Amino acid sequence: MRALTWQGKEKLSVETVPDPVISEPTDAIIKVTSTAICGSDLHLYSVLGPYLHQGDILGHEPMGIVQEVGSEVTHIKPGDRVVVPFNISCGSCWMCSRGLFAQCETTQNRAQGKGASLFGYTELYGSVPGGQAEYLRVPQAHFGPVKVPDDAPDERYLYLSDILPTAWQGVAYADVPEEGTLAVMGLGPVGQLAGRIGVHQGRRVIGVDRVPERLELARSHGMETINLDEVDDVAEAVIELTGGRGADGVLDAVGMEAHGNPAMEAAIKSVGMLPDALAKPMVDKMGIDRIDALTSAIKAVRRGGTVSVSGVYGGEVDPMPMMEMFDRGITMRLGQCHVKRWIDDILPVVQQDGDVLGLETLATHRPSLEEAPEYYKVFQEKADGCVKVVLKP
Repeated sequence: MRALTWQGKEKLSVETVPDPVISEPTDAIIKVTSTAICGSDLHLYSVLGPYLHQGDILGHEPMGIVQEVGSEVTHIKPGDRVVVPFNISCGSCWMCSRGLFAQCETTQNRAQGKGASLFGYTELYGSVPGGQAEYLRVPQAHFGPVKVPDDAPDERYLYLSDILPTAWQGVAYADVPEEGTLAVMGLGPVGQLAGRIGVHQGRRVIGVDRVPERLELARSHGMETINLDEVDDVAEAVIELTGGRGADGVLDAVGMEAHGNPAMEAAIKSVGMLPDALAKPMVDKMGIDRIDALTSAIKAVRRGGTVSVSGVYGGEVDPMPMMEMFDRGITMRLGQCHVKRWIDDILPVVQQDGDVLGLETLATHRPSLEEAPEYYKVFQEKADGCVKVVLKP
């Protein structure tokens, strides 16, 4: 089959690789019909290179048609259309039984000190071949894949793999009361969906970004916006729009992206150039994140409010304004999305007539799998009005 492979820092190529096969009774094989590039894939493109190996297959937002199932897989069968959650969970361990699927103890990466295995996401999370390929082996397929109807385009359901439940969890964690205000830091795909979910649930939503196309898209879905380049202090701008109090909940949908902070971007790039043996502990343990968005979120939330973190961070010694957080009584909730925890809540909304969350129009670029290396760069640079890329194998 053809698959997108990592070949080095900011170097990807589509190669012919062996077809996946059933190796466990809980496996399934799917033929991938759509697979998206995620913002966290860009971390693999540059920052997390030391944890990748030449030839690793990337991608964790796939859907497709079931081709074959192992003997213990009974809820799906060949011919079914399924979406594959990005975290690989057994559904029955102590963590899964409590809805903490991103911490599944069956696939947990204890040697690395990390949670459940993820598709296409480095040796930190199991080195499981990803879904930016023509076919995908799905471990724990007796539980993971979500069967979806055949009556709508792929993109109505594709984002159930990651960014839609991630956005849903982020909004749920922000705990905004009825008629309250949700501020969303970062209007990439997760931020866009989080804002749309907030509007759909009747909340006032303020979206923050600097990319004109993203700001315009947010406004078209009922959000108020703040352009980072037009204010001196983002938190103060949010506070001014909320009667001097601050937003009830603030969602950080940015994470450790370094663009826009030259000093931090240079630091991250320098770590990426080190030999793996030196770079790995620095990436895993050092505070190399850009935390501008997180700091703004903490300062923009009202006293007693909640900061919800959906953006991925990697450092362990990032400075935090602890005195302010304590004095203002802020709650923080964060972590990898527990995808299947939210599916039953999300599916009725996704299936409503009229595509109420605008899922079918979120993608701005739909290249072939063969064009994937080029579109990683387009997505990273936010070029050509790029908001979301969906690859068509």
